[in-house]
Amino acid sequence: MSYEAVYNIKTRKKCIALTFDVGWGNKVLTPVLDTLSDHHVNKATFFLSSPWVVQRPELARKVKARGYEIGSHGHLHENYTEHNNAWITREVKKAEKEILRVTGVKCRLIRTPNGDMDQRVIRLLGKLGYRTIHWKVDSLDWTNPGIRNIIRRASTNVKSGDILLFHASDSARQTAKALPSVIRRLKRQGFQFVTVSELLSMQIK
Repeated sequence: MSYEAVYNIKTRKKCIALTFDVGWGNKVLTPVLDTLSDHHVNKATFFLSSPWVVQRPELARKVKARGYEIGSHGHLHENYTEHNNAWITREVKKAEKEILRVTGVKCRLIRTPNGDMDQRVIRLLGKLGYRTIHWKVDSLDWTNPGIRNIIRRASTNVKSGDILLFHASDSARQTAKALPSVIRRLKRQGFQFVTVSELLSMQIK
């Protein structure tokens, strides 16, 4: 059986997946959630690191309560390619346990810390029952490049089946302000927003 990371999928439907990595802080997530709700975006996927989930259980539960999909962003924010299989397995299982305990969600999707991966890591994660989710469109919002730059990067040359990367940690100070324009532009292009799991189910075999 082959294991591959998912960047985008081939689909006949004009759908895309907004994804948000969350690793620390308590100031950005709620404005992001509120912005999505205000613009009637009811489908998105949030990849949560387990230390953040433990430190901010009320916010992790808020993601679930709003109806958004939850995936794992691992435990320690370290590059998996620099560690052996036993270490990775412990990290993944620890994150799985903590996210399940706090949110009641058993994650089957994972985005590795820093997006760092190779075929060994992807294969191991697959054997642990996870789909490795990367991205096709990177907003680079965590660098705070300016609201206009985030809007441009996240709404230009987007194609059906793409996975878009944003952040909802406190380092991403411009994300919530950029999202309204991003959402409006993508809607004008005819895109519908779905979760990563829904996107995967639309893949042309």
